[in-house]
Amino acid sequence: MIIEGKVFKFSDNINTDWIISGRYKFAITDMKKLAEYLFEDIRPGFFKELTPGESIIAAGANFGMGSSREQAPWVIKEAGIVCVVAKSFARIFYRNAFNIGLSLVEANTDNLQEADRITIDFDKGRITDTTNSTQVEFNPWDNFRKELVGCGGILNYLKKHKGFDEL
Repeated sequence: MIIEGKVFKFSDNINTDWIISGRYKFAITDMKKLAEYLFEDIRPGFFKELTPGESIIAAGANFGMGSSREQAPWVIKEAGIVCVVAKSFARIFYRNAFNIGLSLVEANTDNLQEADRITIDFDKGRITDTTNSTQVEFNPWDNFRKELVGCGGILNYLKKHKGFDEL
């Protein structure tokens, strides 16, 4: 499994309220519409910068800290961001992201810069920055993670493997 995209760089300790402001959590229930307000409080107009299917967030440590609201990973996925690479993730954000099929990679992001073009090889555990010809290693994904994301999240995975058609 390999993806490519353009880096959008963020710092350490990006919390779920910065990902999507709490003022929208009950006002907008359509995730596609809610995604238009992604990072609005710390990077106004961010949604308009994205190219769906080709955008990758690179962040520092503790990405997704704060509340357990699933809206945070959902709006990232609905905005067309294909992966979040960070030094570390808040535990509940990490679990919520994989549950909905959002790709996450824990890796050193120090040398990834805004607008760099990168390729992420989940099988080899390698990020190749084609802009500055560098590579970053990470723990390759196991088959379960690859299939979970490939299915689009835990509900689809369970439907496929356990026959839970009623989910």
